[in-house]
Amino acid sequence: MVGFLLYIKLSIFTIVFCYLAIQFYKLRNFIFKILFYCLSLLPLWSLYLFSDFVYLVIYKLIGYRTKVVRENLRNSLPNKSESELKDIEKNFYHHFFDLIVEIIKSISISENQMRKRVVFQNIEMFDKYSEQNKSIVLAVSHYGNWEWGISGIALNTEQKMMGVYKKINNLFFNDLMNKNRAKFGADLVEINETFRYLIKNKNNPKIIGLLADQSPTKNDSNYWTTFLNQETSVYLGPEKISKKFNYPVLFCSMKKVKRGYYEVLIEELCTNPEKTTEGEITSLYLRKVEEKINESPEFWLWTHKRWKHKK
Repeated sequence: MVGFLLYIKLSIFTIVFCYLAIQFYKLRNFIFKILFYCLSLLPLWSLYLFSDFVYLVIYKLIGYRTKVVRENLRNSLPNKSESELKDIEKNFYHHFFDLIVEIIKSISISENQMRKRVVFQNIEMFDKYSEQNKSIVLAVSHYGNWEWGISGIALNTEQKMMGVYKKINNLFFNDLMNKNRAKFGADLVEINETFRYLIKNKNNPKIIGLLADQSPTKNDSNYWTTFLNQETSVYLGPEKISKKFNYPVLFCSMKKVKRGYYEVLIEELCTNPEKTTEGEITSLYLRKVEEKINESPEFWLWTHKRWKHKK
């Protein structure tokens, strides 16, 4: 009898503890939402002051991921001197923290502000395929501010923008990022649901945005090529989708004009994917990414452990 009563008490305690933990988690997320929203209401010039402060603390004092960044830079840009690499590193961290505050600003940024800050040089490239009622695969890289790029495309095109994403472990930030991305009408599709979504909506012309320049999971590391002077495992996502549905492949090229302002150029990579060989579209994409990186290397995402998988 005593044992049974103890069991009941422990069960009640466990239930109450779990309930309180869930409520605390919800309260914490609510507080974070309010905090980030309030931060996003600040003008960008003040957020950039915060970015400069974070640069001093996180980069200069703490040295966040400097080992990863330096190794990536040395291996990727072997023709650069140590002093040149150091300058690129400093400029990268300035841009990296600017990128973070720009993403925060995305929470409350207006449509008008986004149009001013992300300008397309040849938006008619999208119109060309819209008039043909064709969907396209848009190959994007982690260069410039790709998050604002998604928002800019959603605002400026006739076709529905579809962003393919991979869930991040922190659910709060996963939801925050997806709400930002969907703010101006983009559809967000988790990577494992991509083909199902495309088959279901095959009659609706769309722009399928794919980031394919970062490291795939080990199980997906089944295609290897050379990227930035290193043997590299790569995603074949844009290539697989384009060949399966015969969608033309375009490349989204971003240029940072100055703090908070970007220009976007859309280029055709492949207009007839069915006739390509394995890896051909991926190679075209990676050469374009390399071209952008060699042009201004500080605007690529060097903190990522891009070459963690070995063949």
